Amino acid sequence: MTISNLLKGHEKDLGGGFVVRRYLPSAVKQAVGPFIFFDHFGPVDVPADADHDVRPHPHIGLATVTYLFEGAMDHRDSLGTYQRIEPGAVNWMTAGRGIVHSERTPKDLVGVPHRTHGLQLWAALPAAHEEDEPGFCHTPSSAIPELTIDGADIRVLIGSAFGQTSPVQTYSQTLYLDVALKAGHELALNGLPAEAAIYPISGELEVDGAPLELHNMALLDTADTRLVKASSATRFVIIGGEPLDGHRYMFWNFVSSRKERVVQAGEDWEAQRFPQVPGETERIPLPAKRPA
Repeated sequence: MTISNLLKGHEKDLGGGFVVRRYLPSAVKQAVGPFIFFDHFGPVDVPADADHDVRPHPHIGLATVTYLFEGAMDHRDSLGTYQRIEPGAVNWMTAGRGIVHSERTPKDLVGVPHRTHGLQLWAALPAAHEEDEPGFCHTPSSAIPELTIDGADIRVLIGSAFGQTSPVQTYSQTLYLDVALKAGHELALNGLPAEAAIYPISGELEVDGAPLELHNMALLDTADTRLVKASSATRFVIIGGEPLDGHRYMFWNFVSSRKERVVQAGEDWEAQRFPQVPGETERIPLPAKRPA
């Protein structure tokens, strides 16, 4: 069967009316390849008086992967990094043993109506790298490989596909593609990693003749070539990679192969043992709900 399972997202308000649709982790499958978290936000018209800033918060055991279609955000972290994130760029932040970051509206967009649209993913780090030193890597849009096959414009954000390889460095086999497919055209997906999923951003598409509606993520059977057809002009992403090396425990913004580690991270955040983001004075408190 081509589509092994459909993951239906659920809406989650991150504060200030900033609503995302979350697909991973799910009850059906915790992760697709290393990707253990998948949020789609927008497209949304942001009013002038909106406050969608994400105050400083911590991470361990994962890498955040930020990708925008519209809008911009300012990234700051406890390493002293400042980076304006704009559409088409790939931003990979390795949390490792611990990092703190904020995501704020750039000053030129504060008080100005604008649009925002993007994806926020987390890649769980292999167990051997969960406690690595934290780091941040910005890959500008101009450095992302692009190619056109018939009616498909493909951006190889992470990994290798269609003879192209992204410069983004990862800790395990990882695939992340952004594809725009013209109406009536088809794209053959072959050589996919052991785990893969397809998620439509806009438009109408079919996977081997089966329609895939918006706000649904389809887990793919990767044993054979999959054929994606655009019923209308469509945009979709492909994610995947080699399976995780075991179950991951998740609590708030923490991911680890060891349950006691995510508990410790929560205690460390409460006790203010994490490093601070230079210039930031705010922080998001630890949720009241603790891991069982």
